[in-house]
Amino acid sequence: MNSLPTVTVLIPARPEQVDIKAVTAAKHLDYPADKIEILVARGKQPSVQRNTALKQASGHLVYFLDDDSVPERGNLKTAVQRFTDSSVKMLGGPNLCPPDAPALEQMFALVLSSLLAFGPSRARYTRVGVLRETSEKELILCNLIARRDAMVQLGGFDEKLYPNEENALMDALQKSGGKLLYDPTFTVYRRPRPTFKAFVKMLKTYGRGRAEQFRVNPTFGSALNFAPPLFCVYLLATVALLKLNPLLGKFFLGPLVFYAAAVIAQGIALMRRGKIVGVLGAIPLIVLTHIIYGYGFWRGLFTPLPPSGTKPKTEVVIERL
Repeated sequence: MNSLPTVTVLIPARPEQVDIKAVTAAKHLDYPADKIEILVARGKQPSVQRNTALKQASGHLVYFLDDDSVPERGNLKTAVQRFTDSSVKMLGGPNLCPPDAPALEQMFALVLSSLLAFGPSRARYTRVGVLRETSEKELILCNLIARRDAMVQLGGFDEKLYPNEENALMDALQKSGGKLLYDPTFTVYRRPRPTFKAFVKMLKTYGRGRAEQFRVNPTFGSALNFAPPLFCVYLLATVALLKLNPLLGKFFLGPLVFYAAAVIAQGIALMRRGKIVGVLGAIPLIVLTHIIYGYGFWRGLFTPLPPSGTKPKTEVVIERL
């Protein structure tokens, strides 16, 4: 790319939504005005909203933001440098908790960014390492930029999936020979869920979405996601054995000692990035994350999926700003 490519910033929003932080932030991106357009896709199913807007996008690159994402001003200029390699099809980076977020949200952010709770996917919530080729495990749709033609060629997002529609598309891009990049400097600020109830719902939804993605598009990359649901089975089996055969049940308690040690070690590691009260709250939340995600995953393995070719019924209105 000898000159700056055109970019479409694509933001899904609810039909009645008035305050869209991402729109305000997108208008302040450091990029030539004649090279950028902003599309707001209003509707009630984000996969459909994004696909509808993608068909109307005019940019060579499409920058996906959630409605509450606040990107760094220099993100687009950073991103276009990475696309000088024609094999690069998609690039993303972390979404960070704003430093002025409430203490509860800061605690949720610690959990999301912890290695024990989210494995390699913690890179979605904190800066990890350096610019590198990656997989769908480290990228997240609220801060993602990609070549429009590559996505259109693959049919866009799978509308049967929400969430995890982007993960399936990333897998398809890699299978077709494209590269995905993770850039820890390519960041947005976005607040975590505001309440404990909302955080638990999110974990359950993430688990369900991953299981549904596995059913639609099974890959070896999803093997790690089976750890939380298997952990749930282990806990239930241990409780049952303690009642039926206490001696054998106590034997099964052994792995929990190592698990507890790992959780404590993770808490100590988090102290470098969080206040002591937040870390103490994050430790039990890490355990809860495994249980709730595992529960959601089991649900997702058995939830009915729409028949192949079925289109979700939802109206989408595109606003070009």
